[in-house]
Amino acid sequence: MTIHYHGTPITPSSVLETLGGRNFCVSYANPGDIKRVHDLGQSVMLDNGAFTFWKRGEEATVEWWTRYAEWAEPWLEYPTTWAVIPDVIGGTEAENDLLIAQWPRDLFGQSAPVWHMNESLDRFRYLCHAWDKVCIGSSGEYATVGSSAWHRRMEAAMNAVCRNGVVPTWLHMLKGMATVDEGYPFASVDSTDIARNHHLPQHIAARMAARWDVMQCSPRWIHREQLTVV
Repeated sequence: MTIHYHGTPITPSSVLETLGGRNFCVSYANPGDIKRVHDLGQSVMLDNGAFTFWKRGEEATVEWWTRYAEWAEPWLEYPTTWAVIPDVIGGTEAENDLLIAQWPRDLFGQSAPVWHMNESLDRFRYLCHAWDKVCIGSSGEYATVGSSAWHRRMEAAMNAVCRNGVVPTWLHMLKGMATVDEGYPFASVDSTDIARNHHLPQHIAARMAARWDVMQCSPRWIHREQLTVV
């Protein structure tokens, strides 16, 4: 089954209260709901806030990552909470490997590194071999989730790591809830759809969550021929 992490903040608080029993994603860039979702939710994903910096065209500082680790640590006492290891969207593989190396080792068991889709497939293979959970981030020429380029690259990535259809590790698609019916074997996905759109006419947060949460990804990968080199 696929776990759907619903991004926060979800306001007003009365709306968040209607989502008891769901799974939540809290970004360190906007962590106001962190305590309440641990009271309400089944599980919680801690996001490092790199996407916020990328959207602003800024770069996170060493101090930011240090504070993020300090913030995440007490919440990781919950066995169903896990954290996304610091990453630089648009950074080099060496930069991202260094951030993994600098992450506290005692948090490794409840953390996941990020493979960016414009990075090498060799790095993706390595992370899938070395980690129990790996996040996939849309980046570079594959930054638009669902574009034709994105699908070609994702197909190449799945072909590379899912030998005989077997998925080697837990794959989490960042910002990828809309892809759950595309045949990719993601164990979990996240989205801020409810946070951004529950106020629109005819939208009710609890119904939105119910609609998303019944959508499931395939447990296996069916090999797809690559017509172009990616």
